[in-house]
Amino acid sequence: MLGVALGIGVLLALVGCTAIEPCVAPQDMVSQLLQRLEGSVNQDEAANPSILMAMNLAGGDSDGPIHKWLLQEIKEEAVRRAQKDMTSGQVALHVLALLSSCQDPQHVHALEQTLDLIRVLQQKTDEEMAKLEADGIPKTTLYNVGVDTLALCLAEAGGAQGPSVALAKQVLSPESHISVDTQAMVALALACVYNYVELQDVQDLLREALRTVSNSFLDEQEKRNGMIGNIYSMGLALQALEATRKFYAPRKWDCAQAFSVVCTHDYQQPMAIAQVLPSLVGRSYLDVAGLDCAATKNMSSGQQLPLSPTLGTHGIPRDLIQVHYSITNTLQGKHFRYSTSVTVPSGSTLLQVMEVAAQENPQTFSFQMEQASWGLFVTSIHGLAGSMEDRTYWQFLSAGDALDEGVGTYKPHDGEHIEAIFSIY
Repeated sequence: MLGVALGIGVLLALVGCTAIEPCVAPQDMVSQLLQRLEGSVNQDEAANPSILMAMNLAGGDSDGPIHKWLLQEIKEEAVRRAQKDMTSGQVALHVLALLSSCQDPQHVHALEQTLDLIRVLQQKTDEEMAKLEADGIPKTTLYNVGVDTLALCLAEAGGAQGPSVALAKQVLSPESHISVDTQAMVALALACVYNYVELQDVQDLLREALRTVSNSFLDEQEKRNGMIGNIYSMGLALQALEATRKFYAPRKWDCAQAFSVVCTHDYQQPMAIAQVLPSLVGRSYLDVAGLDCAATKNMSSGQQLPLSPTLGTHGIPRDLIQVHYSITNTLQGKHFRYSTSVTVPSGSTLLQVMEVAAQENPQTFSFQMEQASWGLFVTSIHGLAGSMEDRTYWQFLSAGDALDEGVGTYKPHDGEHIEAIFSIY
């Protein structure tokens, strides 16, 4: 056993991420990721509440210009859009970001207006629940309902117990096939509500759901040498395991093994960094309402450290590769399937492959995108757009497996066949 422990310790040291009790990463790694996260903020794009939340949880400079810009933009965006075209999950993330900045989400003041964001969130959560109770699926996604429930609970606004019961039943249903990300977010929400519930039967239900999720994560980590889901679901999974320790006790969590997986990955995607950062400092989204905002003023994310090989950027080779790309629709309207092969420099992203295909044959391979919290999101290909109403979207696969990165970061290899298939979620 000692040999195993030493082996893990050596591995973590080699990648610059020796786990420190209780389950936190070295400050230099946290500082480097904070720098990368702050550097990703683009003032020409909408502010991402998850980034602000992560910066606050990881001890970023709450008095710095990036933090101030994010906070003001998030307030203005909430006033402009919350009641119009935001999903419930987007509203909930804005609530969480405001709580992490010691702001009152019931009194959001911007653009010479004041908005009760909790009231808006409750209305949108009620719409999710009405659809879930009537049709067995929410208006948007179970993940969003999880974020909604967490935000309502942390804001101590009431209205979280009903959704928590529905979420717990979904988790425990044998027919449910819920992603790791969604299970983790649901676990965070249920862990919060559990602390406030007085009804014994509800408490028992939540406890059983939390025990089920947390133990399934531990089982998967043991079987897959530290990995839970994929590298992009690890952030939320680690947060969930940190927040649910009492529900899998006396079983122990080998956090060093999980950290070794995270620390060997070169995180570039801002949303992925935002989700993994809290766990690296021993925190989770459950902590957003209890931060000492005054304590983080005038703190910086550390001196400008040189990026380590683990976190550094890599040069892009100039060799040319060929990527096969096909688009398929067998769901709506006139069915179609088109294929092409394009030549791009090695190291090109899937987005660049798609752009070349569209340039060579715009009538067939044209596409449209929009900026989402996880990066660029393909909304339409060949004139066919996904719809939240129909629960349709464009899914990207390689060798039959869904890609675990977005088109803006995934880099195909020579000879790879990428399929875009119009699908239902």
